[in-house]
Amino acid sequence: MDKKIFIEIPTWLGDAVMTTPAIENIIQIYPNCKLTIFGSYVSTQLFINHPNIDKIIVDDSKKSGFRYKNLYNLAKKVGKVDIALSFRQNFTTKFLLYFIDAKDKYIYKRYDTSLTTHQVIRYNDFINKSFGTDLVPAGLKLYFDPIKKEKETVGLNPGATYGSAKRWYPLEFAKVAIALSKEYDIVIFGGANEKDIAKDIEEYLKENNISNVTNKVGKTTIPELVENIASLDLFITNDSGPMHIAAAYSIPTVAIFGPTRDKETHQWANQNEMIIRHDIECAPCMKRVCPLKHHKCMKNITSDDVLRVLKEKNYIK
Repeated sequence: MDKKIFIEIPTWLGDAVMTTPAIENIIQIYPNCKLTIFGSYVSTQLFINHPNIDKIIVDDSKKSGFRYKNLYNLAKKVGKVDIALSFRQNFTTKFLLYFIDAKDKYIYKRYDTSLTTHQVIRYNDFINKSFGTDLVPAGLKLYFDPIKKEKETVGLNPGATYGSAKRWYPLEFAKVAIALSKEYDIVIFGGANEKDIAKDIEEYLKENNISNVTNKVGKTTIPELVENIASLDLFITNDSGPMHIAAAYSIPTVAIFGPTRDKETHQWANQNEMIIRHDIECAPCMKRVCPLKHHKCMKNITSDDVLRVLKEKNYIK
């Protein structure tokens, strides 16, 4: 009989992408399993094309009424499953799994506490410990196909949902885009709350007579975002969810790190990744907003740093 498995995925887009090697290893253990994926709307959209999906349930428990009653109702909506597991570890997860009808239940635990261990390995360790296996995490896996395009394209991702401390500056993104515009078409990506950042970049490009730019910020669904990023020839991005999407397709990527630990969350298994970060005493602080108000971990990175790396790797002449 095929196993029915309930999986709660992380809320954040990037973390959800980083669970995919672990999820593929679950499928390696139970090849014909039927998955119920539970999580935020954004994260669950990553799995709509997955061949093992039986059901997707969006966690809308915060929207109205009493959250824990809503979680109870969502747990009952799952139905009976063989295994229930969560890649989260808060109280709401424990509450949710308590009411799910499952023989075996597993809640994420960080077994390796080293600050240099990649998050993909941590998620995979959780699966190995839960199932008594010794499987190695492969590459990130998303089931979307790239869109077709006419010219080589560079994507810019100036946002980062977690907080402003992770965002490099619009002017610097624009300077990179200007330098690349003769060889690449330019596409700007981001969420609806990042429109102002994208507008600043777009206006600066217009002032410099750059017309081969498309602003898709706030205009794509998650599946469309994946399909567009999958088709890129080059990607310039902050540490963010879209950065991990690009890694799933081995897109040549300049990943700009400031307040976060690149060893933990850089692109997994992407041989085409180029990390740019500057060593300063207060970084990485792991804060959403710069606590010292100077934001030097990002301000000290310039467009010249990015262009220098791209020239060294022969992505521009």
